[in-house]
Amino acid sequence: MDLGLGPAAYHFFGAIGDDQPVHFGLKISLEAVIDQKMIRRNQRKVPANYRKMARGMDEVRYSPSVFIPDALIISPKYKDTGIYGITWRPLGLGLPLLTGKVRLSLGAGLLLTYAFIHTDLDDDLPPGAPAPSVRDTHFLRPGLDLGAELEIALTQSFLISLGWSSGLYVPQTLGSFGMDLTKLDESLWHVGQAFLQLHFRFPYAVKL
Repeated sequence: MDLGLGPAAYHFFGAIGDDQPVHFGLKISLEAVIDQKMIRRNQRKVPANYRKMARGMDEVRYSPSVFIPDALIISPKYKDTGIYGITWRPLGLGLPLLTGKVRLSLGAGLLLTYAFIHTDLDDDLPPGAPAPSVRDTHFLRPGLDLGAELEIALTQSFLISLGWSSGLYVPQTLGSFGMDLTKLDESLWHVGQAFLQLHFRFPYAVKL
């Protein structure tokens, strides 16, 4: 098993990013790793028509549960806006460009994010003043992410990785649950995430 934990920095494009460019959180990953050594040891249990493909793989990774969160957003406001939330990534695919001790991969996946966005921008507004660009919002949307990750194996059981992903969501207008495509600058639809993770690998036995 590979357990990855580390800090994440977010940029919420649009009005939120204009008010506070960077928000913070935690990147999480838990994956079962099936390496080539294990594949060779259990090749008779691989269906015959997939054995050639399995022998050509450096390793196979999969997450044991869709309920394990991909990231937490824990970002108290230091200007006017704070955000707390959680993201799940129930389905993802990766394409390794480099393998070995240094691994570079591209990835894409489906997202589901809930975030509570709270702001002080609407405090003490005079009567009749226009609504602020950022308003208290319960954000709940599906999305798609695209990203890249560089992973370096320092030892067999300890790795470090850094990466970037862009989450593209069904737009949600700030301050409401609806969508107004004429006001994308007042909507949340694009979130950038940079992260650094420490990975700890440990054996986990299963009966095949």
